[in-house]
Amino acid sequence: MTRGRKPKPSHLKAVQGNAGKRAINHDEPEAEALTEVPLPPEWLAPIGIEMWERVGPWLVSSKILTDSDLANLEAYCAAYNRWRLAEQDIAQHGLTVESPMGGVVKNPACTVANESLKQMNTFGSALGLDPASRARLAVPGAKDAANPFKALVGKKR
Repeated sequence: MTRGRKPKPSHLKAVQGNAGKRAINHDEPEAEALTEVPLPPEWLAPIGIEMWERVGPWLVSSKILTDSDLANLEAYCAAYNRWRLAEQDIAQHGLTVESPMGGVVKNPACTVANESLKQMNTFGSALGLDPASRARLAVPGAKDAANPFKALVGKKR
């Protein structure tokens, strides 16, 4: 087992920047970014499909999503679906529920919600969906498109 952080894939270094100036593995197999969002898998529940349709276009436009990343997107959307359903159950039944043996116990949906949030964090981070990963993204042309004052810089009166 190796120690330390997992190396960042070269394509993510290109998108997010190589702040540490570490050597880039030029022999790494490259996956081509998808140009359009594929249809969500048939087994995905409606809440997961809603998230797929919300996140997928951004991942494609940012040139992050590849064929090999689709499983991460599926897992992220499935975990989001489970989290939402667990939160609905908690809202309906509360944090504690009656035990079959009698007495009050923690609602099992609380465990499902916590585990789903951890999964969303793991898969979302791999896709650049959490705030920390998004802050490291360096999408080509994004600053130029979002800055209406760039044209004013350098102009003389």
